[in-house]
Amino acid sequence: MNKWKNFLKGIIKENPVLVLVLGTCPTLAVTTSVLNALGMGLAATVVLLCSNMAISALRKVIPDKVRIPCYIVLIAGFVTIVEMLMHAFVPSLYESLGIFLSLIVVNCIILGRAEMYASKNTVVDSAIDALGMGVGFTLALFLMSSIREIFGAGTWCGLEIPFAGDYSMMILTMAPGGFFVFGCLIALVNFIITRKGGKVKKNIGCAGCPSASLCGKAQEDKCEKEENK
Repeated sequence: MNKWKNFLKGIIKENPVLVLVLGTCPTLAVTTSVLNALGMGLAATVVLLCSNMAISALRKVIPDKVRIPCYIVLIAGFVTIVEMLMHAFVPSLYESLGIFLSLIVVNCIILGRAEMYASKNTVVDSAIDALGMGVGFTLALFLMSSIREIFGAGTWCGLEIPFAGDYSMMILTMAPGGFFVFGCLIALVNFIITRKGGKVKKNIGCAGCPSASLCGKAQEDKCEKEENK
């Protein structure tokens, strides 16, 4: 049951895009098309799964002082493999994603899970965490791209929708429309979480940052607040 909860948390409760607000750059860039969004989501999920498992397996071997460079090297290796496979079997998708496919190497979702979870847990748990986060990332991209493509271009997966093209709003395929849809989806997810009795973090400063444990600034802020009391 704990493993099932570990998988589900990445879909809504800790969705990397709509709750933790990570991976914003590829989210806004590739969601003008459903096919591009699904391609990016699947590619990132494969890299996330492989890198999490590799880092978890090597967590006791990798020196602490050089762990981040080691993580990047491992992630870059898997990204290169995914790029080569996509270039060979789906060249059109490879061309559409362009530079954003290579930028998976420095995607904060993948680096964040490597540092926060894979480096501290077993291979199986790390794989489950990666799958949950990957599915959550892909679903967020799919939902956002569907809205932008249907209402912005009058198509879905490249197929024309009858009458939708006559009432399309081109701004949704542009940057302002992307930010608007992104903000609406974040508000919707926060509403769902609070409606189910969950709590949305409202901490301000380092203590409210998802990566607070990676630096000592959050601890300093906590000590300072205690001293002020």
